[in-house]
Amino acid sequence: MSMLRFPRLSALALASVLAMGMSSPARAALFEDDEARKAILDLRAKQTQNEEAQRARIEQLQSQLATAQRGLLDLSGQIEALRSEIAKLRGQNEQLARDLSETQRKVSDQSATLDSRLRPLEPQKVALDGKEFQVDPEEKRQFDAAMGLIRNGDFNEAVSAYTAFLQRFPASGYADSVRFWLGNAQYGKRDYKAAIATFKGFVASNPEHPRAAESLLAIANCQIELKDTKTARRTLDDLIKAYPNSEAAKAAKERAATLR
Repeated sequence: MSMLRFPRLSALALASVLAMGMSSPARAALFEDDEARKAILDLRAKQTQNEEAQRARIEQLQSQLATAQRGLLDLSGQIEALRSEIAKLRGQNEQLARDLSETQRKVSDQSATLDSRLRPLEPQKVALDGKEFQVDPEEKRQFDAAMGLIRNGDFNEAVSAYTAFLQRFPASGYADSVRFWLGNAQYGKRDYKAAIATFKGFVASNPEHPRAAESLLAIANCQIELKDTKTARRTLDDLIKAYPNSEAAKAAKERAATLR
């Protein structure tokens, strides 16, 4: 029926219809081009925006990197300065250690020198006639000097030395022995009465002394030198009774036998 109706349309109408039919695809194509163009523009805008954002981020990162690099350079400089300071301190410590060692050595040497100087001034322990005691260096020196005099037979000087010793060191541990040797020095210089007095005082104050028996024998010898034979016999008898097992007692018996 449409084919029957189509011939009735006017040429103008037909042209219009044909024109309308032909314009729809063109319009559609134009519409699609616009949409595509718009999409492309949007994409370009987004791309531009992203590129700008990335550029800004890169610049920010580059700035941070530059800052970090400057910080690293500063840190590297500080580290190098610290290393230099540490090396300097180590050098100072090594020098201080050397100085300390040298100072300790000097102090040790000085202490040794001081000890060697003070040692002669320190009290010394001596053993004499069965006892031990402390004496000052000067005390020992004077005693040894006096003993040297009597050994050399210088009895006058020995008497003076022993007398001076007792005056200076009356409480000395040497005092008893000094009295004994003083009596011997007096006997040596033939001052028999002084020797008897010295020996008697020695025995009276030290009856248990190892040289007490010897002192009694010396008293008897002094009395014999003074021609006091009776008193000498009595002294020898006292010696034999008081110290029967001593060497002096044996000598006293022999000496007493010569007096009868």
